[in-house]
Amino acid sequence: MTQPEALRLAEKLEQGYVAHTTVLYPAAAELRRLHELNQELLVALKMAEPLLQALQNNIVRCLPQYEKMPALDQARAAIAKGEAK
Repeated sequence: MTQPEALRLAEKLEQGYVAHTTVLYPAAAELRRLHELNQELLVALKMAEPLLQALQNNIVRCLPQYEKMPALDQARAAIAKGEAK
């Protein structure tokens, strides 16, 4: 399995490779790409949260033994992390 670019660049930075053209510029580009992706995923999670809540409400109504839906909790935790400054 190939190592993700962000982890490869982080490893290089930790090892002290700081040449602008070989590590810093690619690292900056990768950080921007990951930030954009995180924003898109945060929007998707916010859109999914009410649907997960409705699904949980229906499940609890039909099957009271199931009180919680882990996916809803995970989505909310990820949203909270994504919105933390």
